Amino acid sequence: MTKYPLYYKFQRMKVLKLILSFIIFLAVVTVIFCSILYLKGNKEKKTLTDADRKGTAGQYIKLSQGVTHYELSGPDTGKVVILIHGFSVPYYIWDGTFQYLVAKEFRVLRYDMYGRGFSDRPDSLYNQAFYEQQLSDLINQLHLKTPVNIAGVSFGALVATNFADTRPAMVAKVILVDPAYKFGPPASAEMFTRFDKATHGDEQAAGQLTDFKYPQRYPDWVAKYKVQMQYKGFRNALITTMYHYNFHNREDNIGLNNLHKPVLLIWGKEDHTVPFMYSDSLRSVLKCDFFAVDDAGHLPHIEQAGKVNERIAAFLKE
Repeated sequence: MTKYPLYYKFQRMKVLKLILSFIIFLAVVTVIFCSILYLKGNKEKKTLTDADRKGTAGQYIKLSQGVTHYELSGPDTGKVVILIHGFSVPYYIWDGTFQYLVAKEFRVLRYDMYGRGFSDRPDSLYNQAFYEQQLSDLINQLHLKTPVNIAGVSFGALVATNFADTRPAMVAKVILVDPAYKFGPPASAEMFTRFDKATHGDEQAAGQLTDFKYPQRYPDWVAKYKVQMQYKGFRNALITTMYHYNFHNREDNIGLNNLHKPVLLIWGKEDHTVPFMYSDSLRSVLKCDFFAVDDAGHLPHIEQAGKVNERIAAFLKE
């Protein structure tokens, strides 16, 4: 009478064991597959050292949070202009503008944010205060005469805006080039973003070309970008910024407007990274001198260097 219930119970246990074994098998296969993807895609193989920096252009300085790669040039008596790069492309994004302004006898500083280029990659929280401290340290330790003029492109424009908001006495004029808008954390969990970035490095590098209207004119752009990707900490800097830099869009620009500082807003009309239509929203809360650039994408100071650099210099001289 009881053998059949025992039999069925035994069969159910066998089925459960098979299911459990299959689940474990799938988990192991998934881990192995993900590990292969990570090892194959991960480009961060090296730790950035002084030996890697040897022979590079620019200068280095030890700040409160780490070593910063920078370049400072132009006459000591010139008006100080600080150029802040975007989210992930280092200070070479300002090559043409830097050289142009130095030739116009401005005192020009550009630098790599922590985590980018040849600056240190500290294991820190990359939030607003972190970025502002680096810039404040640079101004103080390089003994730059304040107030300074600051120009930021894309994410760098957010840093410039926030820096002016929190340290108004240190800033004279502000230049915003295609400023990032609606910046905020990704919808996905941070662990998934980390895996995605680790396994899609080539796509990230190639994606930098979408900032241009004419990417074919910049054949070395991707290879140049990949140099920084080999050093550990680059990816972490980007991801922690994505999740911890709290930009409040309109509120921050309202704050900048209330300071009554001269602001030059520059925007490429064919920007697909931060669409040109956002310029209307920003201008609704920020009184500024507006320069809409024809025939240019997200980096108009590169694609239309002559017109944009001339406008920047004129604005700074006013």
